[in-house]
Amino acid sequence: MKLVKRIFAELKNQTIFAYNFKNDNGMEVELLNYGGIITKIIVPDREGKLENVVLGFDTIDEYFQRSPYFGAIVGRVAGRIKDGEFTLNGVSYNLAKNNGNNHLHGGIKGFDKVIWDAHVIEHEDRLSVELSYVSNDKEEGYPGTLHMKVTYTLTNKNELYVCYEGVSDQRTLLNVTNHSYFNLSGNLKRDILNHVLTLKSDRMVELNEELLPTGEICPVKGTAFDFSIGRAIKSGYESKHPQNILAGNGYDHPFILSEHFNKEVELKDEESGRVLIVETDQPAVVLYTGSQLSDNYVIRDVQSRKYLGLCLETQGLPDAIHHPQFPSIIIEKDELYQSTTKYTFSITQ
Repeated sequence: MKLVKRIFAELKNQTIFAYNFKNDNGMEVELLNYGGIITKIIVPDREGKLENVVLGFDTIDEYFQRSPYFGAIVGRVAGRIKDGEFTLNGVSYNLAKNNGNNHLHGGIKGFDKVIWDAHVIEHEDRLSVELSYVSNDKEEGYPGTLHMKVTYTLTNKNELYVCYEGVSDQRTLLNVTNHSYFNLSGNLKRDILNHVLTLKSDRMVELNEELLPTGEICPVKGTAFDFSIGRAIKSGYESKHPQNILAGNGYDHPFILSEHFNKEVELKDEESGRVLIVETDQPAVVLYTGSQLSDNYVIRDVQSRKYLGLCLETQGLPDAIHHPQFPSIIIEKDELYQSTTKYTFSITQ
C-alpha cells in the first residue's frame, strides 16, 4: 500500500494538503485536510478499467465557489434545523441560517470549510489519515467546545472506513456525515438515473416544502420509496408521488435502516459492473439524487447537471432536536460520540 502527500493549495498562510491512498489492487482515494473532502475514489469496472466514481474538483477555488458539499465532512449537525434554533437545558440557541430561514449542514462555516490537522497512520494491510479539529464554544451558534476526530482508512479489500469521534465540554448536538456524490459509471460518463439501489429499509421520513421533516414516518411498501428488492433511481424521477415531486423529481429523504453492517445499502451500475455497499451503525441514510445540482459550471471537463451524482449520507435524522420521537442527536458533557461507516467497492460479472 502507498500514501502520497502533496500540497493542494495555500490559503491565508495555511497549507492545504492532498493525501492519496493506493492499495495493492490499484484502488485510490484522495482526500484534503480542508473539509475532510474526498476528491477522488478510483476503482475498476468489470473490464479492469480504473476510473473516478465521485464528484469533485482539482482546485481549491472551485470548492470555494461552486461545491455543494462535494465529498465533505458535514457538521456539527448534518441536514436542516428548523428556523436555525433549538432549546437545550432550558437555554435557547440561535444558529447560523444558511438555507433560507433554516440552518443546514453545520452553518456558514461548518466542518466542510475548515482546515483540519492531519496525521498519517500506516499499517501493513491498511492506511489511515486521522483528521482532528477543535470547534470552539458557540461556533456557528452551538454550545460547547467540541474536540472532533475523523479517520479515513483504506484496506486491501477495497474498503474505505470513515470513523467519527467527538467529545464536548457541554451538553450539545452532534450528527456528522460524509457528503460524497457517487457516480459508478466512471469519470461521469453517464448520469445516475439507471443506477439500481437496494435498501434494507421499510420506512422513510416525510418532508415539507422546506425539505424539513414533518415528523411523520411513513411505510415505503408499494411506493417509489420501496428499495427493498432494488429500484432504479429513475423511478423517483418519473414518479408522481408528492414526496418525489417535492424533492425536485427525485429523492432527498431519510430512510430508517432496519439492519446495520449487513449490506444494508447497495448501489449498482449494470453497464460498468461497479457495485458499492455501504454499511453503518447510524440509524438512517439520506438519499439525495442531485436534483438541485446546477448546470452553470464544469466538473473535470464534464458539464454539471441534475442527477450527475447521488449521496448516501449515513447519519441521525435531520432536525431531530425538534422531533422527540426521532433518535436523539444530543450528546452529554464529556460523552464520547462514535460512529463508523464502511464503503466497499466491488464488481459484478
